[in-house]
Amino acid sequence: MVELETRELEYFVALADELHFGRAAVRLSIAQPALSKAIRRIESRLGVPLFIRSSRHVELTPAGEALREHGRHALNAVGAAVRHARRAGEVHDHLRLVLKPGGDAGLLSGILAEYARRPDARRVDILFSGPADRADFLHDGRADVGLLYAPFDDLDGLAHETLHAEDRVAIVPSGHRLAGHASVRMSDLAGEALPRWKGVPGGDGTGPEVADVTQMLHMITVSRMVGVLPRSLVEPVPEGLVRVPVTDAPPSRLVLAWNERDRRPLVAAFVAAAAESKPQGS
Repeated sequence: MVELETRELEYFVALADELHFGRAAVRLSIAQPALSKAIRRIESRLGVPLFIRSSRHVELTPAGEALREHGRHALNAVGAAVRHARRAGEVHDHLRLVLKPGGDAGLLSGILAEYARRPDARRVDILFSGPADRADFLHDGRADVGLLYAPFDDLDGLAHETLHAEDRVAIVPSGHRLAGHASVRMSDLAGEALPRWKGVPGGDGTGPEVADVTQMLHMITVSRMVGVLPRSLVEPVPEGLVRVPVTDAPPSRLVLAWNERDRRPLVAAFVAAAAESKPQGS
């Protein structure tokens, strides 16, 4: 059975990313000859070449491409396992909550206040993420709980508690053809440029790429696109924009999510506090 040490896999992935021995060695904080020796040792152990080398060029072989894809997953899995083990063994722990900026529907203060009243409450560290990676924070142990939006965020492998449900609205410039409508349907937005979210593959957006709601609202203000968002993300409505209800858009749900395998009392206590604090009728 062929075995690679984690450090060797890290060396390989660094070179596969950089395709340059000098840059990869700097990234790894090792000498370039040591990296070259390690790569030769890996190739000898596997019995296949991983790189095509010349005096000016380094590229991956098909075997190298395969190892890069699976090797990155393996390193991520090892890192997640270490983080989960450390977290499970910590007695005096604090809790990490991940959300996107402004993505709490105004509920976070109430949740934290309810949690602080519990005798088992711990310090809560708040982490901010991009538009698409909050679920990753929960899967790999960087965060314990997260505020996510369904159906937009992937809840696979996550337990969750719905905190709030709300309608979705179209956001258009004040001079837009739909700005005076009492409501619209999704079909009314046909042909409009919708945002492409940075780091989110797929989607139907044909407008500029944006990283967050603030960027999106700016692009709508200058008539580069329109958007459809949960109502709470545009309260109050920025100057120069109009909010129009979308009658046939499925409702957005703000959920508190956590890894379904995480049964620590620390997490259970926060989930209970969040459930107790949610508004009536949500």
